[in-house]
Amino acid sequence: MTSTTPDSHRTSVRGSISHDDAAARDPEPSVARSATSRLTGQSRLLLSGPERGQALRTAARGRPRLYTSYAKDSALLNSAAKRWWTLAALGIALVLPFWLTRDLSHLLSVAMVMAIAGIGLNLLTGYAGQISLGHPFFMALGAYTGAVVSGTPGSIVVGWELDLSIALVLSAVIPGIVGLVVAPLATRVRGLYLAVLTLGLLMLGEQLFKQWAAVTGGSGVGRAGAVPVLFGTDLERTYAVGPLLIEPAVSLYLLCLGVLVVLAFAARNLARSRTGRAFAAVRDRDIAAEVMGVNLLRTKTLAFVLSSAYAGVAGCLFAILIGRVAPEQWNILMAINLLAIVVIGGVATITGTLIGAAFVVLLPRLLEWLAPWLPFVSTGSGGLITVFQLESILFGALIVVFLILEPRGLFGLWHRIRTYFTTWPFSY
Repeated sequence: MTSTTPDSHRTSVRGSISHDDAAARDPEPSVARSATSRLTGQSRLLLSGPERGQALRTAARGRPRLYTSYAKDSALLNSAAKRWWTLAALGIALVLPFWLTRDLSHLLSVAMVMAIAGIGLNLLTGYAGQISLGHPFFMALGAYTGAVVSGTPGSIVVGWELDLSIALVLSAVIPGIVGLVVAPLATRVRGLYLAVLTLGLLMLGEQLFKQWAAVTGGSGVGRAGAVPVLFGTDLERTYAVGPLLIEPAVSLYLLCLGVLVVLAFAARNLARSRTGRAFAAVRDRDIAAEVMGVNLLRTKTLAFVLSSAYAGVAGCLFAILIGRVAPEQWNILMAINLLAIVVIGGVATITGTLIGAAFVVLLPRLLEWLAPWLPFVSTGSGGLITVFQLESILFGALIVVFLILEPRGLFGLWHRIRTYFTTWPFSY
C-alpha cells in the first residue's frame, strides 16, 4: 500500500493544473469547441487573430466579420469590402466626367454641392436632432462671401478678386460665425419651435439680401459667383494633361469632388468620435444627456456652427456652378429640397446623404427623359401635369413613405439588402 505525502499530493495537483493549462493553450480545439466552431465559424478566431480584436480571414464563408474591440468596430472603413467599394467609387467618380457630356458633368457637380449642404444639415438634424429650415440662409452667406472675396467688382457690386482658396475658407468661416451668434437663440427651443425660428431666419435673410445690393446685386438682378481661379490656376480654361483634355466643366467637377471627399470623411470621423456620440445623446434625449455630463449648450452650438460652415462652402461652390445667383433663389423651396435629401437618403448617415443628393438632383432629368413615354406628363401645357408638378408630387410622396416605412431612407434599403446577403442563409 503506497502512502501519499502532502508534498507529493501538491506535486500531483500542480501537475494536473499544468496539464490543464497546456490543454487550454493547445491550438487544437476540444470536441465542444470544434462543434461551436462548425456552428459559428468564428470561435477560434479570437484566440489567434493577427490583429487584436479582429477575426481571421479563415472565418466561414458568408458569416459577418467578428470584432471584439470598439475601436475595430467603429473604424472608418472596418472591412475589406468597404475599403474596396470606396476605392472603386472614387475611381469611377474620377473617370466619369471624361466620358459624360458637359451638361451631365455639370449636373453631377451640382449633386455633389448639394451633398455637401446635405451633410451639414444631417450633422445638425440627423445627428444632433435639431430641426432646421434656415439652411439656405447660410448657403447664401457662403455664396455672397465667395463672390465678394473672389469676385470681380462692378458698377454696383463689390469684388476683391482674391484666390478661390481664400474664398472657400472664408465662405466657411463667415457662416460659421453667424451660426455661432444665432446658436444661443436656437438652443433655447427645440422641435417645432426651432423649425419655425430657423424659418423666420430664412425669411429675414431673404429680405436682407434683396436690400443689400452692394453684396448681392439686388432683387431680381443678382450677381456672379466667385471667379474659379484656384492657386493661380484658372479653372475656366482648357488644359491638356497628356492625351486628356480637361475642360472647364471637368475642372469644376474635380474641384467639387475633392471638397466633397474631404468634408464627407471629416463628417464621418466626427460622427464616430466623442463629439458625435454627444450629438446622438442630445438627439435621443437631451435631459438624459445632460444628466450624463453632456454640455447641451456647447454641443448644440457646435452642431449649429459646423452645419453653417458646411452650408457656406456649398453655397460658394453652388454660385460658381450656376454662374449667377439672385436673393430669391435662397427660399423655402431649397430648404425643402435639402430636407428631402436628408430624409430620402437617410437620416444620420453620410452615405445616405450622398445617395439622397444624387437622387434629388438627377430625378428631374430622369423625368424629362421619361416624359415622352408618359401620356399624362408634358414638358409644356398639353398633358395632365407638368414635369415640375410630378417632381413635387414624387418628393412629397417619397418623404411620407420613407418616414413611415423606412426612416433610414435609401441607405436603409441598401443596408437591408447587404445584410440579407451577408448573413445568408441565416437571413432573419
